[in-house]
Amino acid sequence: MTDASLADFPERPLLDGAVNRVPEVTPGFWLIKLTAVTMGETAADFLAVNLGLGLGATTVLMSAILVATMLWQFRQQAYVPMVYWLNVVLISVVGTLITDNMTDALGIPLLYSTLGFSALLAGTFALWFAVERTLSIHEVYTFRREAFYWLAILFTFALGTAAGDLISEAFSVGFAGTGVLFGLIIASLALGYFALGLDGIWAFWLCYIFTRPLGASFGDFLAQPAEFGGLGLGTVVTSLVFLAIIAGTVGAMTFSPRRVAT
Repeated sequence: MTDASLADFPERPLLDGAVNRVPEVTPGFWLIKLTAVTMGETAADFLAVNLGLGLGATTVLMSAILVATMLWQFRQQAYVPMVYWLNVVLISVVGTLITDNMTDALGIPLLYSTLGFSALLAGTFALWFAVERTLSIHEVYTFRREAFYWLAILFTFALGTAAGDLISEAFSVGFAGTGVLFGLIIASLALGYFALGLDGIWAFWLCYIFTRPLGASFGDFLAQPAEFGGLGLGTVVTSLVFLAIIAGTVGAMTFSPRRVAT
């Protein structure tokens, strides 16, 4: 475990021989998380719009790939950076597509999507705690705990997408303004944890949720044309830049002597 972790809180030790299957929370963790959600937003737009696959076909394709890579993840007996972060990137894409389908294909208002995913995430946490008596990311060493972990992550991405779109589009705050807003929220949570005694588990999961709209807003700001409030870099350039950052950071983690998760 890491003393500097945003998810650091009193825990019983791992069972003898058990190995955590998810990473410790470090600056590198948050760097990849933020770039992954940014890329998820732009990659979903690139596949659905620029390549002309359409929202429905893109959702089916990316969901099928996610299922395959998630099966690969569950076959691991310990944290493997490449496999783990590949799934995070794909969940980011699929989470974006789920919310986009609800908004664009089904006509569900963003406010309802935000409330619905909030309820689903809260229900996941409640069931996880009822079954396991912990929400610790330091003790994800069984199939069931890892299933709860990934389900929670999926709902955080879908919720973050809906909340970010709600603020930036429905409330007309814009991409840059939304990014600043969620950046300040994350900063306040970090201050609460490090200086005011905010519980580590809630600090971690709240930051995990809010980095989604922060990254998505940043990605849209970079990729979208100027008439829509962006810089006009396009989804291809933006996605490739953040993919390079992710690949470089994951590579450094893979070959680092401190690769172990706890």
